[in-house]
Amino acid sequence: MKGKMTSMLSGETVYTKLERVAKLARQAPEMTFTSLSHHIDVEWMREAYRRTRKDGSPGVDGQTAEQYEQHLEENLQSLLNRAKSGTYRAPPVRRVYIPKGTQGETRPIGIPTFEDKVLQRSVAMVLEAVYEQEFLDCSYGFRPRRSQHQALQALRNIVMDMRGGWVLEVDLRKFFDTMAHEHIRQIVCQRVRDGVLMRLIGKWLNAGVMEDGAISFPGEGSPQGGVISPLLANIYLHHVLDEWFERDVKPRLQGKAQMIRFADDVVIVFAVEQDAHRVMEVLPKRVGKYGLTLHPTKTRLVRFTRPPKVPRKGPEEPPPPGTFDMLGFTHYWARSRNGNWVVKQRTAKDRLKRAIAKISAWCREHRHDPVREQWHRLCEILGGHDGYYGITGNHRALRRLRHAARRTWRKWLDHRSGKAGMTWKRMAELLERFPLPPAKIAHRYHLYAARPYS
Repeated sequence: MKGKMTSMLSGETVYTKLERVAKLARQAPEMTFTSLSHHIDVEWMREAYRRTRKDGSPGVDGQTAEQYEQHLEENLQSLLNRAKSGTYRAPPVRRVYIPKGTQGETRPIGIPTFEDKVLQRSVAMVLEAVYEQEFLDCSYGFRPRRSQHQALQALRNIVMDMRGGWVLEVDLRKFFDTMAHEHIRQIVCQRVRDGVLMRLIGKWLNAGVMEDGAISFPGEGSPQGGVISPLLANIYLHHVLDEWFERDVKPRLQGKAQMIRFADDVVIVFAVEQDAHRVMEVLPKRVGKYGLTLHPTKTRLVRFTRPPKVPRKGPEEPPPPGTFDMLGFTHYWARSRNGNWVVKQRTAKDRLKRAIAKISAWCREHRHDPVREQWHRLCEILGGHDGYYGITGNHRALRRLRHAARRTWRKWLDHRSGKAGMTWKRMAELLERFPLPPAKIAHRYHLYAARPYS
């Protein structure tokens, strides 16, 4: 009981400090914080430890969360002392690669040590209290109480309210690998100049990357996978894109324009085509000023105007609107059940192919496992897929995945022995005993029609 009370009081104390910092940041938007690290004490470190994921892969030292917890109080006190005194040495991150797309591409991920994650969390907590008061509503990535689905719904509502328009898909090429360290420091120092925090940020930026036993020290970038990297990325792009677009770009446009950003995934919707071309022309210069580049083929302008109420045939018939992708969903115009034009979202083709390939690879590797165990795992995979892609209007893509899962499962069950034996008749009988779960819509919202035609 005493332990529970101590934990509750600790949480309340940290919460009070965070509220105090956030309130001051709101009241003094032009103030530079020179003293924030004094808030970080042992209680703060306990809360940072509580918020740190315990099931992640270990870093270069191989230490797990369970091992760290065996001497938790001593470890947290030692970590705090080293961080405050300047003797903390940030270990290199362990680089691993995860699949990206369906063409064999991979994405590098940097895994910090567990202790480093705790310290990064403690710093991210205080920085977040400051910058959450500054971040704009157009930003959704890696922020408290904000999600991909909120970004998707906001984007859809913007397009519907504007009755379509011109959509600029912005792809920042290798963004996390090309953030300039000097620009990161300069941008953070505009708001936070605490010596302890800035020293730690510098150490993380220069910690290095271990791959195949060799350590390299990239001169730019912040590895994905760390706790502090998403926050630094948001601070970076808040300055480079969000503030610039709101303060300098929108007042100069002829029509309406809105931006939605989730980390480095950016989409800008314009009501006027000329505005879209002007921004597309100046955008490379803006991001280039901060060491970033746009992907030459993935950055594109899409005509996404609403189709006419009554189709026009002949020379006057306008070309059909294009489609664009955001956060794994393809956005397109379609008729609602009432016959109105609405923006719908379906699983992007590459994401659906990736999901099917994942199921196929798993079925192949585990084809000799007991059928019941295979069935449990396939249900988990499909349920996890629905947890993200199960949105209103995407039922057809969810059914396609189940159809592919049944075919793939039968194929690899048929390869369990040297001779074919899993016919579709036998598979139908097996599916009666082990039915795959039906498609589930996990995120529902109203597909209201666009504003009436003027």
